[in-house]
Amino acid sequence: MWIYFLFCRSNFTPDEELSELFSKLWELDTNKCYPYDDFEIDLQGYVTSGKSMQRDRAKDKLFSWVDEERIFQRRTYKALLDNYELECGEAEVVTKEEWLENREFINAIMETEVMQEAHKFLASKSLAPKTENEFKTYLWNLWFKLVRRTKGDRDFDSSSFEHVFVGEGRDDQFIGLHNWIQFYIQEKLGNIDYHGYFKRSTVKDDEFPRLIALQFSWKGEKAKPMSSCFLGTSPEWEIAVYTVLYALGKFERLDCQIGEYEVELDCHPLKGRNCIGTAYVSAARM
Repeated sequence: MWIYFLFCRSNFTPDEELSELFSKLWELDTNKCYPYDDFEIDLQGYVTSGKSMQRDRAKDKLFSWVDEERIFQRRTYKALLDNYELECGEAEVVTKEEWLENREFINAIMETEVMQEAHKFLASKSLAPKTENEFKTYLWNLWFKLVRRTKGDRDFDSSSFEHVFVGEGRDDQFIGLHNWIQFYIQEKLGNIDYHGYFKRSTVKDDEFPRLIALQFSWKGEKAKPMSSCFLGTSPEWEIAVYTVLYALGKFERLDCQIGEYEVELDCHPLKGRNCIGTAYVSAARM
């Protein structure tokens, strides 16, 4: 059974242009998944602090079930989330097979209406190459080009895609990971222990709650006091939204109305690098 929470903020001021664009991308996202049809979650208990780990309020997994056969046959969902070294500071080694998989991912998302619309929007503002092949190269450099994330380390140990979609470890903390599919995969493998959700996680009292803020630990060693993600969104929708924010230089917390959902979007560059340092969505707060 779903539990809903209506959480409004009196000074919520959505960006009109991006609210219109992202709502359009939301409607165009034919690959997004739906509760009950494609997956179901079990929220269980809630936690109250995003700065420190609380007592585990969830004895069971977050995802009760996911229709893998139905979801993972979709081209843009396939074979991307297990090719990365967890620890920051440890050099990534990209094999030819992984390179081809990343290229296939870009080719696949560029065939969707979501990415085509995002490309058209950015090209119209001269913020991205106008030809599709050049835009694919732009996406590759933005999302998959390896960079040094660890200060004082010479190794190329990270990428925008790894941080946002896969997650990384740093000392006793887990950083990044704002993608529901990766959360499900790692929870299924026993690497993630879900601790509970935050009551401000959803922002609209409707039939299909889409946003969750939660707490978890990684292999009992690394803590993630707070993370947030949309539930059911396709990879291409998230890539499109965060690419647009980065290209526009929207590096401050941005209020946005996406369909019925009042959300805050955050996208920040990695200092000294031409890539995304982090990007995520959270509930609009009071």
